[in-house]
Amino acid sequence: MTSTAPEQRERFLRIGEVVRRLGEEFPDISISKIRYLEDEGLLAPRRTQGGYRLFSESDLERLQKILRLQRDEFLPLRVIKDELDAPGAKERKRKRPAALGGEEEAITFEELCERSGVAPDLAKELEDFGLLAPHGSGSTKRYPESDADVAATCAQLTRFGVAPRNLRTFRTATGREAALLEQLVAPALRGRNAERRAQALRDLHQLAELAGELSSLLFWRDLRDLAQ
Repeated sequence: MTSTAPEQRERFLRIGEVVRRLGEEFPDISISKIRYLEDEGLLAPRRTQGGYRLFSESDLERLQKILRLQRDEFLPLRVIKDELDAPGAKERKRKRPAALGGEEEAITFEELCERSGVAPDLAKELEDFGLLAPHGSGSTKRYPESDADVAATCAQLTRFGVAPRNLRTFRTATGREAALLEQLVAPALRGRNAERRAQALRDLHQLAELAGELSSLLFWRDLRDLAQ
């Protein structure tokens, strides 16, 4: 009769331990950022009966991938989530979106509608209310590739009864946030010193992540109050 060794139980980490494990590589990691990534659907740790988060080693590896994609490739969280959750994601070659300071592919109005699955009439409305940001006019008008994602998301919101004119609220809010960050980095970005510009781009990326995290935390706090 042969005996087998007892199966080793998986060890789970509390959120504070996760921060300590990742702190050396990611000095800016925080408990609030991990909670933010969970709220955005990128992480799904287990919970104890008391509500404490428990992270497995696979959760930790996933979090490391997310943070590296943010830091090294400047990928938006939506793109990271789609990439990590897509079947065969490891084998599939990803087309990277433009990083901060890089050039984004320009597409025609017809290409925008095709990629987003949005009807031309709705796309024109979104443009009229400032949610799409084309360059040029007439036959030379072109849209940044990311506008297709903007249009697709707006279309989903309209299915809940949100009219395009009301979506201006989001555009106004993000415009104010961007203007605030611009004040902090604009001098270095517009200067001729390449090293200062590179540092300003890194600072802008970090500022954007923090601003997005704060906006999400405040937004969900208001919604929790609404739901009570």
